[in-house]
Amino acid sequence: MPLQLRSGRPNHLGARFDGEGTNFAVFSANATAISLCIFSDDGATEIDRVPLPERTGDVWHGYAPGVTPGSLYGYRADGVYAPELGHRFNMNKLLLDPYTRELRGTWRHDSALLGYTKGHASKDLSFDSRDSAPFVPKSVVSEKALFEHVEPRGDVAWAQTLIYEAHPKGLTIQNPSVPENVRGTYEGLACDAMLEHLQKLGITAIELLPVHSFIDDGFLVERGMRNYWGYNTVGFFAPEPRYFGPEGLRGFRTMVRRFHAAGIKVILDVVYNHTAEGDHRGPTLSFRGLDNASYYRLIAGQPRYYVNDTGCGNTMNVAHPYVLRMVMDSLRFWVEQMGIDGFRFDLATTLAREDHGFDRHGGFFDALRQDPVLSDVRLIAEPWDVGPGGYRLGEFPPEFSEWNDGFRDCVRRYWRGDHHSAQELGAKLLGSAENFDRDGRRAWSSINLVTAHDGFTLADVTRYNERHNEANGENGADGHHNNLSDNCGFEGETTDPGIRGFRARRQRNMLATLFLSQGTPMLLAGDEFSNSQQGNNNAYPQDNPIGWLNWDSADHDMIEFVARLSQFRNDHPCLRQDQFLHAATREADGLPDVEWTDFNGEPLQWRDPGLSNFCLTLRGSADRPKEQQISDTVFIVFNRGDGDAHVNLPAIPVGKHWVRAIDTGASDVFAVCEFDETFMVVVGHSVVAAVAKPDESPR
Repeated sequence: MPLQLRSGRPNHLGARFDGEGTNFAVFSANATAISLCIFSDDGATEIDRVPLPERTGDVWHGYAPGVTPGSLYGYRADGVYAPELGHRFNMNKLLLDPYTRELRGTWRHDSALLGYTKGHASKDLSFDSRDSAPFVPKSVVSEKALFEHVEPRGDVAWAQTLIYEAHPKGLTIQNPSVPENVRGTYEGLACDAMLEHLQKLGITAIELLPVHSFIDDGFLVERGMRNYWGYNTVGFFAPEPRYFGPEGLRGFRTMVRRFHAAGIKVILDVVYNHTAEGDHRGPTLSFRGLDNASYYRLIAGQPRYYVNDTGCGNTMNVAHPYVLRMVMDSLRFWVEQMGIDGFRFDLATTLAREDHGFDRHGGFFDALRQDPVLSDVRLIAEPWDVGPGGYRLGEFPPEFSEWNDGFRDCVRRYWRGDHHSAQELGAKLLGSAENFDRDGRRAWSSINLVTAHDGFTLADVTRYNERHNEANGENGADGHHNNLSDNCGFEGETTDPGIRGFRARRQRNMLATLFLSQGTPMLLAGDEFSNSQQGNNNAYPQDNPIGWLNWDSADHDMIEFVARLSQFRNDHPCLRQDQFLHAATREADGLPDVEWTDFNGEPLQWRDPGLSNFCLTLRGSADRPKEQQISDTVFIVFNRGDGDAHVNLPAIPVGKHWVRAIDTGASDVFAVCEFDETFMVVVGHSVVAAVAKPDESPR
């Protein structure tokens, strides 16, 4: 019997089952009609096509009695096909529901996905009449349970946060400790072996590369590759099916629940700045076919073409109220129905760009900050894009923390031996106050990193001077050309024990710099065991051992080092303070909250062009009330020179003595050393940390 649609309701976009039937609602301001298409259980056959009977404002809607969870559907939108006017309606293209929670089937690369005829003389101005349905997955009517709220989340203070950036598949696919049937899946991420590993490292938040459903770019498919990283979103509410394990969609919730039980928050890397439909030559998958002129920012006066502030072909028009609503609804869904604790916004500058440019008080931020759900989660910005004035480090609202690429670059330059890098590092060690100490922002605003998914791994920073991206099929021209790396005397792998030992120490030095800095540290998955990508600094298409973590070659000494380093940071609150330190005098003891000295114990001469080594004494912030003063004190030495150095220890209050707790140049890095002398010897190319202990402590 043909499907009979009632008027339904426009209130909730997407497909909602009420126990007897399903309400369908979809936004389009410029379509002339939108049809609901129902498919067979295998998705191969379109068994019904019915126009949505009602339009309320710009929402088209209809109610389908008897359509139950598990039903497969899609939309076709009718309207003007006039690319030169910004409209690309084509009823022959089956469109994904932007609000679908599930997908059934897979995307198949075929020219039928294009709204125009490929190779036609008039290019994208031509019109393609082929049906795209055989080549696209279908939207799924979800069970009511997927709209129910999950249990409340626990809380971990920003000052105690240690972020672990990981790929949902690459983290576990080659880990022999993970059960084989869940390797590379959501369930595998939070299996017992992985939880044990993460807890040993002291991880309190795992940040996952995109899990919103995405597609493989056509040019990659033609090369026999895949979009491994996933920054090519097409479904903002649907978990990517390629990471499903035995539990399917339910496995995602299982993962989140297990992470929470282990005290680990889950942060998603989200891509709301562009979609997988690309530029004017790209496929028609969803948004382009539903209402191209509303969903995307088009070039003024040339609406055939897209604003490309993202470098990915198009830019979502988040300034449009219904596009903004979709983004907000998506974020709330992941928090309320999937249990997510926070988001890292890819190319966040794009989301803040209004017609007049970047606006930290623009519509997206206003909506986000006032939302009662989203104002209670972790918000992290990647503070740049490729648009005009796109680099905005330190300019986001106080609720945000930001990826600090300046910290990354500075740490690499310092340990490589670059001139003037010591002065810059001095500021980065204190939370980059020059960028973030304004408008009541806190020191945790700086997400400190030395590596991330984009670029060299930490091991490769010490193994390669040049990128080695030939496997990407772009003649090695892709990826960053300025990696600020140092191969320590030999390009690539070597059996030379001297070079290998020096590289390991360089890695320890950079990790120690990360963990001993104010701000929020982020560790790239695999850096804790010296994982290498063979010099590839742009592994986005490498869904293979190049991109996956190689657990069989794990450096277990480095794992132990990171675990002990993390514990040291956790044990010393002066290393992870909310307040910025400005050498103000503390009321409790009359001492400054931070002191910079040279190896002789004299005030540091910042204007010295040859400055390369220095000491830093950290105490609790002077801004804290006297009764809440942090009594912890840590003395840190950075010796970048080749030779050993005699370093005078700072004066210490009566009743305390210095104890060396970390020495990256020692054979036993964490061997405790008690000092009776007023100095200590620090070997070249090392970081040393000493702590002030009460005299009654064992000596």
